[in-house]
Order: sequence, then C-alpha cells, then structure tokens
Amino acid sequence: MTPSPQPPTEPTEPPGHTGHEHHGSGHSAEHSSGPSAGRSTGHHGGHSAGHGGHSHSHGHGPAAPVSKHLRKVIAAVLIPFATAVFIGMVVLWPGGAPAHERTGVGFDRQTQQGRVVSLEQVDCKSVNAAQVPPTADPSTPEGREAQAAQTGECKKATVEVGSGPDKGRTFVEIVQPGAPRQLTDGQEVVVAYAPDAPRDLQYSVIDVNRKIPLAVLAGIFAVSVVLVGRMRGLFALIALIVSFGVLTLFILPAILQGSNPLVVAVVGASAIMLIALYMCHGLTARTSVAVLGTLVSLLLIGLLGSVFIDWASLTGNTDDNTGLIHGLYPDIDMSGLLLASVIIGSLGVLDDVTVTQTSAVWELHAADPSMGPRGLYRAAIRIGRDHIASVVNTLVLAYAGAALPLLLLFSIANSSMGSVANSELVAVEIVRTLVGSIGLVASVPVTTALASLVVAADRPGSPDAAAASGPVRGGRGRRRKR
Repeated sequence: MTPSPQPPTEPTEPPGHTGHEHHGSGHSAEHSSGPSAGRSTGHHGGHSAGHGGHSHSHGHGPAAPVSKHLRKVIAAVLIPFATAVFIGMVVLWPGGAPAHERTGVGFDRQTQQGRVVSLEQVDCKSVNAAQVPPTADPSTPEGREAQAAQTGECKKATVEVGSGPDKGRTFVEIVQPGAPRQLTDGQEVVVAYAPDAPRDLQYSVIDVNRKIPLAVLAGIFAVSVVLVGRMRGLFALIALIVSFGVLTLFILPAILQGSNPLVVAVVGASAIMLIALYMCHGLTARTSVAVLGTLVSLLLIGLLGSVFIDWASLTGNTDDNTGLIHGLYPDIDMSGLLLASVIIGSLGVLDDVTVTQTSAVWELHAADPSMGPRGLYRAAIRIGRDHIASVVNTLVLAYAGAALPLLLLFSIANSSMGSVANSELVAVEIVRTLVGSIGLVASVPVTTALASLVVAADRPGSPDAAAASGPVRGGRGRRRKR
C-alpha cells in the first residue's frame, strides 16, 4: 500500500483537507476523525503494512524539499554556471596587483605611521605660515582667509615617525587655525614620505589614524549580528569576509592586470553571490531559486548598463582618483570599470530582494498548499511591490547621499537641473542608480515567477514530491512533517 503524499503544511490539517479519502486501499476520511487526527500528517505510514508503524524526524532546515525532478532541473542550470564561474576565476586569476613606480600623488604615496609627541602655540607670522596673495584683496575668499591666518595663532606639532626605515625620526608640522584637520598632543597620524624632497620636507601629515575607532565599530557590528542572527549571523559575517576577499584578491588585481572589467565583475560578482547566498541560507532549492533570480537580474543590469553607458558617452574618468588610475594604468577600460561598479554595487541589494521574494512564495505555499502557481505569484507579487517601493527609494537616497557634496557645489553655482544632470559627474550617478533600480524592479517578478513555478510543481499527487518529502524543521523551531 502506498501512503498518500502530504503537502507541506503545519502539523494540523488545514480546513477542507480530505484526509485519506484518495487512498485506493479503502481508507476513508473516518481515519482522520479519531484521536489520531492531529497526528495524521507525517504519521500515515503507521496505517499501512510494512512501514513499521513509526516515522523518523530529521531536521533539514526551513525550506521544504522539492521533487527529485526539480532538483535535477535546478542542478542542471546551477552546476554548469558554478563550474563556469570557477573556471573563469582560474583563468582570470591575477596573482597580485602589477607593480608600478609611485607618483607621490593622491593615494599613490608612500605612507607610514606617526604620532604627535608635542604641540605648542606659535604666531603664524613667525613661522611663515600665512601666504597672503599679492593683491591682499579682502573681497576674495582667498584674501580673507590668508589675512585671518596671518594674524592668528598656529600650532607647531612635532611628529615622530612610528614605522618604516626612519622609525623614531621627528619632523615639524605647522597647522593653521583655519585648517579642517586640527592635531592634538599624542594623536596617532598617517604621514606621507617623499624620498625625492629635501630632508626637512620629506615627511608630512596627511591624515589621522582611525584604526581603533573603526575596529571598535566593526566589533560592535559583528557582536550585534551574531547575538541577533546567531549561527546564521555568524555565517553571514563569514560570507562578508569571503566577499571582501574575492573583491580585493581577485576583482581589483585582475582589473589592474588589464583584464576586461566587465568580465571580471561578472565572474567575481557571481562567485560572491554563490558563496554568500548558499553560506547564509543553506544548500536548498529555495536558495537556488534566489540565485537564479539574482543571475537573471545581473544579466539585465549588465546589458542595460552597457547600452546606456555607451549611448550617454560616459568615459568613467570623472575625478582625480579615476584620472590617476587611468594615468598609472592607461590600458584599463574606464567605461568598463564604471559598468563593473554598477554590477557589483547592485549585487548586495539584489540578494536581499530575491531571497525575500523566494521565502515569501515558500511560506505562502506552506500556509495554503492548494494554491497554484498563479495564486502564489499574485499573492507574492503584492509583497514584492511593497519591497520595490522601499528598496528603490533606499538605493536612490544612498547614491544621492554619496554625491551630496557634489550636489551642493551645483546648488551654490545656481546651475539649472538640466545642466547638473547633463554633467558627467552627475550623469554617471544617474545611470548607476537607474540601471540598478531597473534590475531590482525586474528581479521581483522574475524571482517570484521562478519560485512559484518551482514550489507549485510539487503537487501533493506527484510521486517525485512524495519521494522527496521528509520531515523538516520549521523556520521557528517547529517540526513540519511531510
């Protein structure tokens, strides 16, 4: 006798469920009306000969298992994809960033650690810190600032080099009263080293050392994630570390080596996606559907980004940093680098959207196993519309916040909205935001449709679903018996 396959429900029967009426061996609904009614789900093996009268309970995670056929279909798509990503990383692996002669400009400077060992107040005029323009015109901002500095009190800081071959050497740094960065006694600083400059001018303070506050903040973040997320939070932190490893050890050096930035970004982002999603959410069909939805959305973002970056004639060389990169490595495709940044920047939000939509479909199916793919899609897409509204707004505001100083400059210049949007500095952010947002919007119906088709294909009467079904543990610790 073959036991009736049970839909993925809670241990209690949903209203309207017909119990064992579909058994071909004479079992009727009367079997569900006795004391064993509450144990009928997952215990039907006790009604048939040869099943030993008991069931086994093994926790397999929150996601209900899908049929063997669907697992084979998902594996047929994801295994070649994961293999291609692995081969791509092997082929493109850079082996480290290429060496170059330091220019001493911007970030391309030799730096060492330092510490302010003494600090004294001096007259700015006595240390020649004030540089008044030849006209000394107080009507200009430069003239007013220079005249204020000429009569103000400067700080004379003695800084000791704390690392490198000149460790223990000291030099003097003059800090003007209007300088944005003021030094304090005992403060840890970062100093730049210019070997070709005169000895007294070889070292200068370029920044403060923020390692301790950043490390403390990172520690608070890690503890918060683990306390709230527990093991899943721990795996999320590990996935985050791995993602940064892929970014710093593969993506960045490979681009510097001259590989196509778009290809490198696609391979690297795919590797991050596979590692992060499966590590955080488990090797399940639910996660696999989220991976497929993310992959389709990334391909759409790459296609749209390529078309509009080329159509809008965006070079990607928009500021001093990108100009320095292009000067040091002229073979790098800067527009391709821009497209790579769009893909990588959209990946994190895409993961969130696709996982949420897939989980929504699975939970809706668990609540009402009789829902078909259309019903599941309609119910889940209503959740997705709320998610779209919040995520798109978040993405736009995130980019606007990053470009806020630039927007302030345009506001000060009284530039029109059209001229602001037309400048490449702002147009890059507009394309980045809108392309990423289109990918996010598209990921909701795509992922919802995939998840609805997959989970609804495991109908209660499917032999594959019955064979693949097994007792699983619910997402809140309750056992869901199949």
